[in-house]
Amino acid sequence: MGDLVTNTLKPRDGKEVEDAIRWAVSNDKALEVAGAGSKRALGRPSQTDITLDLSGLTGVTLYEPAELVLSARAGTKLADIEALLAENNQELAFEPADYGPLFGGEAGQSTLGGVIATNLSGPRRLKAGAARDHFLGVTAVTGRAETVKSGGRVVKNVTGYDLCKLFAGSFGTLAAMTDVTLKVLPKAETEVTVLVEDLDDAEACLAMGAALGSPADVSGAAHLPDHIASFFDGLPQAGAATVLRLEGFGPSVTARKEALAALMAPFGAVSLLEDGESRRLWKSIRDLKPFVSDAARRRPLWRISTAPSEAHRLVDLITPAAQMFYDWGGGLVWVAMPFEDEPDAASIRGAVAELGGHATLIRAPAAVRAAVDVFQPEGAAVAALSKRVKESFDPAAVLNPRRVWAAV
Repeated sequence: MGDLVTNTLKPRDGKEVEDAIRWAVSNDKALEVAGAGSKRALGRPSQTDITLDLSGLTGVTLYEPAELVLSARAGTKLADIEALLAENNQELAFEPADYGPLFGGEAGQSTLGGVIATNLSGPRRLKAGAARDHFLGVTAVTGRAETVKSGGRVVKNVTGYDLCKLFAGSFGTLAAMTDVTLKVLPKAETEVTVLVEDLDDAEACLAMGAALGSPADVSGAAHLPDHIASFFDGLPQAGAATVLRLEGFGPSVTARKEALAALMAPFGAVSLLEDGESRRLWKSIRDLKPFVSDAARRRPLWRISTAPSEAHRLVDLITPAAQMFYDWGGGLVWVAMPFEDEPDAASIRGAVAELGGHATLIRAPAAVRAAVDVFQPEGAAVAALSKRVKESFDPAAVLNPRRVWAAV
């Protein structure tokens, strides 16, 4: 199953996952639950003895295109799943990002379990929902070395506790997922991006709000300020770009792009990015291309969620030299701080306290992530609940202890 000389356990099936966790409990060892490790630097630094490597749990175990459902083992590469879906003109609608290059690794290494454990969702989240909204069923092994199953193969299948929703975004602190079932959806026939040029942040937030409130059925809305726009793929000009994606059948997209372009005309000059350039652009937005170069990776990176109507105020509340862009119609702001190893957490937390919302330190050196709150601090009541949930599933704290909160 594994090699304790190299401090790694690599189970081949769910039974060996149970055995590994039971051994860890008996020997008072903490396990780092990991797949390919592409998001190992996301969250607080690991404080564990041995890695529980789930990358050996691979393979699609069920795929029924007509039923829009897929099941796979947790260590299955997301790239393999997406390739299989593409053969049937289907996709994961929540558009998960590939964070490998963001942390200096290779692209295409993300696993299905890692994506669900971190609840990763891309630009289409504002229309399709988060990863947890597509998570139908799971088999997992808790910190008690007990296998649990939840959900099934259809959306309306919940009886009792919906563990799928609880495990999504838990960063492996409650259980080691071994099998995952997801809802999949048909892939759009075509897409077009309506681009509004040279808006400032406040104007862009108004424009995105108008577009999202229209009948155009926008599936992506982002604002790329002039200081960062040139880092994205597919843009014809280097000035600020407010981009609005439309997807679907050809005739529908044609009609909607004309209506949306007319709606956006009062805000500024409007142009269109057709299918190929549009896909390139949104992939680079999804994968945070401005922040993946060697130089950019030395800068701490924050992910801030706030009200879209308030997002434009952020630029005046934080360090002026920060690089930033807006996704989810302004509801999500990515901020790269200007100085190496200095996240300026006080400034970010202060801004979020004024605007409302929450901030997560996505990338910083391990010493920095150990010294500051990576995730938004919880109130006393919520923190107590988080602790009780952890203790219920993992009373000996053997699974990714303190990965999210220092006290849990």
